[in-house]
Amino acid sequence: MRIGELAAACGLTTKTIRFYEETGLLPAPPRTPGGYRDYPPETTPRLKFVRDAQSAGLTLAEIRSILVLRDSGEAPCVHVAGLIEEHLADIERRMAELRTARAALRGLARRAAETDPSTCGGTDICRIIGGPAGG
Repeated sequence: MRIGELAAACGLTTKTIRFYEETGLLPAPPRTPGGYRDYPPETTPRLKFVRDAQSAGLTLAEIRSILVLRDSGEAPCVHVAGLIEEHLADIERRMAELRTARAALRGLARRAAETDPSTCGGTDICRIIGGPAGG
């Protein structure tokens, strides 16, 4: 199958497929006598896997590590489960950070609503964020 057909079948661009080939996510396909890439049928599910794994938040390096295991004949299930746990833990950490930031911004929004701009000046940079000088 030619690269354009493969791209259409997988919902990717030809540029993306070439990039995946260059970075080792996709083995180099055989070439036709005219020099065109001739992808075998098993390329389609591999590219769909890469796309789905990226959608789940895995990096290309992580995806490559999964493919290396599979290509060597190993089932990558334990490795994939570990990657998923790492990503979930990271998301939980980031969500906690966002909740903290949201609470801080809500406090600043209340302060902004109560601040009279005519009272700002002197050594204050911004009373909303820093409060009154010396305070």
